[in-house]
Amino acid sequence: MNPSSSPPAPLTEKQKMLAGALYLACDPELRADSEAAMRWLARYNDAAAHAALDAAGRHALLAEGLGALGEGSVVRPPFHCDYGFNLRIGAGVFLNFHCVVLDVVEVTIGDGTQIGPGVQILAADHPRDAAVRATGAEFGRPVHIGRHVWIGAGALLLPGVTVGDGALIGAGSVVTRDVPAGVAVAGNPARPLPPRRPAVQA
Repeated sequence: MNPSSSPPAPLTEKQKMLAGALYLACDPELRADSEAAMRWLARYNDAAAHAALDAAGRHALLAEGLGALGEGSVVRPPFHCDYGFNLRIGAGVFLNFHCVVLDVVEVTIGDGTQIGPGVQILAADHPRDAAVRATGAEFGRPVHIGRHVWIGAGALLLPGVTVGDGALIGAGSVVTRDVPAGVAVAGNPARPLPPRRPAVQA
């Protein structure tokens, strides 16, 4: 190591958050980001203003606050998220009313995925140790949802889960672990459903 080189600068709270490390959400930079997201969402969720826009205008307004937004995707208001810039939505995605995304780290939703009303995608997590929680520190674990997934109304996706392409998540399910591609799960905690038997012809 070069003795004349200076030590690396300490990470900011935002850099810690994005890296999935413990961070303090009360940090001024993060509070400013959160308030900016709140102002953007207030415009997006304003019923009269939303109704006055055509589809292209609604798409453009939504894209203002997101990390990525594919062509033809629709998010029905009211919609809520922490920051927006960590949320990447593919093409042809549909989110119904009252969806919540806690995007303190990356949340991705693949092309053609359909998400029912009241679904919560929760990438935000908290320390298990009470003393550490008392400091106000928290952290995030990314959530990745594949292509052509169907998520039923009121489902909860917990921090760190990955849902494979073509999977199905039943309404009201609590997804605590990864869902493989093409698998249907339901319940709390969500578990694979038995395959449906083909209908018997009379």
